Amino acid sequence: MNEFGPLRVLVVEDEPVVAMCLEDILDALGCVPVGPAGRLSEGLALAENEALDAAILDINLAGERSTPIAEALRARGVPFAFASGYGATPEGFTGGAPLIEKPYGERDIATVLRTLLG
Repeated sequence: MNEFGPLRVLVVEDEPVVAMCLEDILDALGCVPVGPAGRLSEGLALAENEALDAAILDINLAGERSTPIAEALRARGVPFAFASGYGATPEGFTGGAPLIEKPYGERDIATVLRTLLG
């Protein structure tokens, strides 16, 4: 499936196995994964400086919230989705960004990318 190629999708995820899984899913969908960023500072640098078409942000990064990354992306007009195992979009983003429930699969990521790129 190459429906989304060659979209550049920022991956912000602090669990290496989950990040690798998401990169594999994005590869299978024809996307170009950017990152992964496992810490807030890394994600912020990529969000501010890389050419991006979309982003998938884990909400909790080793105890820090990814909301500053989301704010940087929103300021640049880059669509993003949050990923969480807890089922709640961060305050200030409710209704403004889709939420992907963990664990997710290729179908979930494809659906959210279609939503983001509308």
